Amino acid sequence: MAKFGLTAKGIVYCLVGILAFMAAFELGSSSAQRSDKTGVFQFILEQSYGKVLLALIALGLFCYTLWRIIQALKDPSQSAKGIGKRLRYAFSGLVYAALAYYAANLVLGNGSSGNGDTRQTVARELLQQPFGQWLVGILAVGTAIAGFYQIYLALSDKYKKRVQNASLKHDVENTMIRAGKIGYVARGFVWLIIGYFFLQAALQSDPGEAGGTGSAFAFLEGTSYGSYLLGAVALGLVCYGVFMFMRARHENIDVF
Repeated sequence: MAKFGLTAKGIVYCLVGILAFMAAFELGSSSAQRSDKTGVFQFILEQSYGKVLLALIALGLFCYTLWRIIQALKDPSQSAKGIGKRLRYAFSGLVYAALAYYAANLVLGNGSSGNGDTRQTVARELLQQPFGQWLVGILAVGTAIAGFYQIYLALSDKYKKRVQNASLKHDVENTMIRAGKIGYVARGFVWLIIGYFFLQAALQSDPGEAGGTGSAFAFLEGTSYGSYLLGAVALGLVCYGVFMFMRARHENIDVF
């Protein structure tokens, strides 16, 4: 399940990066706003045998979800650090469960043909609760922390231990480490922007300010040297996708 899930995740990230790069330099009809994961699902669906391909992606993401949930439940660590790791596993599982569900609905013809606004929906629901602005603010901080953690993983080289434990050839190991470093930085940068959107939604009490990956791409594209910034992040996400492929091929998967 882990290897199938990592492969599906790698495919999604590679396509997200490719579509975002095309949007950055106006190659084809891709747009930054529609270069997120839900936009990728639509892109796959429009290809020959698109439903079959998307069904395989959905199944892979469902397998990834199960692997993360199993890790969260079966990891024996009870320390504060271990509990934090288990919570990360559970959160990752829930995120990819939602993506798998969305992809499966598209395959079955039940999904929306438009771009998803899941984060705006979450922000809207939270803002309707007591202390709603605080709740969205906490979500913003949590999202930003997740982004900083991704960058920390890259700069601290913590992820290297997992790669080095696979006992790979030197050139393969170096390629995997470089792809992971670039990919984690790019992914963390996107999460930081999404956290900023949630913060704006909290401060202005406006769920319309929240946004996901597509909104982050559009934000980057609208800045000075936006095409180059978006292109760099897009290539970084492709590297993250390649890193997932290499993990699926070479990593010693933990079994508790």
